[in-house]
Amino acid sequence: MTAPPMAAGPVPASGAAEVRIEGLRKRYGRLEVLRGLDFTVGAGRVTAIVGPNAAGKSTLIKSIIGLVRIPTGQGRILLDGVPIDGGVRYRERIGYMPQAARFPDQLTAREVLALVRGLRPAGTPVDLELIERFDLEPMLDRPIRTLSGGTRQKLNAVVAFLFRPALVILDEPTAGLDPIASGIFKDKVLAAPRLGTTVLLTSHILSEIEELADDIVFLVDGRVIFQGSIPSLLERAQATRLEKAVATLMAGSR
Repeated sequence: MTAPPMAAGPVPASGAAEVRIEGLRKRYGRLEVLRGLDFTVGAGRVTAIVGPNAAGKSTLIKSIIGLVRIPTGQGRILLDGVPIDGGVRYRERIGYMPQAARFPDQLTAREVLALVRGLRPAGTPVDLELIERFDLEPMLDRPIRTLSGGTRQKLNAVVAFLFRPALVILDEPTAGLDPIASGIFKDKVLAAPRLGTTVLLTSHILSEIEELADDIVFLVDGRVIFQGSIPSLLERAQATRLEKAVATLMAGSR
């Protein structure tokens, strides 16, 4: 495989995307996982999806990226006002960083990047800034199976931002990253809106959400019990820290 050239730095995307969720429902047998979700992920903002285990966060993310299909009449997901409706082309505008990436063990990191780039038309601009920031170059020619979990997570981050997405979805993104790498990654997330990328993230680390997010959507049992800015949540809960505000929300939802 041809090795991808290194990029000097990030280049602005064509425009940050807005995601609108309208009346979204999803059921697995008798278990209703999403119960009529309605909220908007603002374009050019960092929005955190928060909630306890089994709140519906993973199903929501999988629905947005098309891994879970929403039956007709069970709500809509719109990207910049256009319903995704089971199509695939909209995914070209989305970057996704799962909590644990699965790359072919026999490939090198450089081959993984070449493989992913081969899925796009020749000449598609890329952003490989994180390779330099993470000092990944010495690791690129090693097989994936020899890389540490933290190094794989760094590669995971590179792939998520690779095509300068209009929307990037980050699922527990700093899991496995050391403090230095975590700081570098957070800088990337904070800069993303300025460069034309909307960020949707999940994290169980509330201090991290407080540091990164503009807005928060709180789910409990498949329902939205709060959507708004973090300052508005703190004011509503009469709290100075997000952890206290979330605890207040949880108590009020019981």
